[in-house]
Amino acid sequence: MIETIDYHTAGEPFRIVVAGVPGIAGDTVLERREAARAPEIDAVRRLLCHEPRGHADMYGCFLVPPDDPGAHLGVLFWHKDGYSTACGHGTIALGVYAVDSGLVKADPDGETDVVVDVPSGRVTARVRCVAGRIEAVTFRNVPSYVLARGIRLDPVSGVPGITVDVAYGGALYASVPAAAFGLSVVPEHLTELIALGRAIKAALADHPAARHPGDDRLSGIYGVIFHDELGPGHQRNVTVFADGEVDRSPCGSGTAARLALLHDDGFTGTLVHESIVGTSFRARVAEVTDEGVVAEVEGMAYRTGDHRFALDPRDPVGTGFTLR
Repeated sequence: MIETIDYHTAGEPFRIVVAGVPGIAGDTVLERREAARAPEIDAVRRLLCHEPRGHADMYGCFLVPPDDPGAHLGVLFWHKDGYSTACGHGTIALGVYAVDSGLVKADPDGETDVVVDVPSGRVTARVRCVAGRIEAVTFRNVPSYVLARGIRLDPVSGVPGITVDVAYGGALYASVPAAAFGLSVVPEHLTELIALGRAIKAALADHPAARHPGDDRLSGIYGVIFHDELGPGHQRNVTVFADGEVDRSPCGSGTAARLALLHDDGFTGTLVHESIVGTSFRARVAEVTDEGVVAEVEGMAYRTGDHRFALDPRDPVGTGFTLR
């Protein structure tokens, strides 16, 4: 029996496993990310991500010990294709969960930091309460920075002269305006954007910008961000990550990567970042360090349910399947 508490952040699901996972070996969260690929652990990920208990765009996490007592908890983020290195929308949900569950005692009329160790480093979910009620959570990320500008990909799905930028926000993201393909970030164009996201990711697989400069375990283009310009400091985006998965939220770590690019262009204000479903995050550069810019991304997560999942040993579909 596997127990979860589910949230959504700006429309993107986040399934927190609170019981039923075997122990995951390792001294750090990053080491545990590698160990979680063991069959007995990965079977739980597949069970909860895949149909009929999940879907092709499901997202969640395993709770693990933090790297040291300086954090409240550690977390391994997962999706249908494996384990990611960072997740802003998940960190926001974890802040709400930590306060909701009593893991972290919160100031009923103020801000309380929930410190979380993730594979890309130590992040913070700053939970703001008013009269004992959670109003918002600010995700403070690891430093973000630009890796490459104007990488030419010629052609992409028959479109010549495409250039993309690559930035790190806890994971590596390629960014390109949707208008470069004659598209907009709207649900009606989602099928085309998914196909383009897969094509761009494949085209960058062997590019030097797809290598993390400090730790190869963080390498690889994780997502492709398509964005529309809606006005000064106002963009709409959709992130196609892993193998064709779609982030319903504006993507927390992707927003940090976008901020690194915008800061590189001279932007210093607050970014209103909308998603393809109309939800939004507000983000700003809180600090500039030698490593990069420290982004703070504000959003909110809401509890959607508590679940107890089981696997009947006679079930012919076992841990499930995906159709996309």
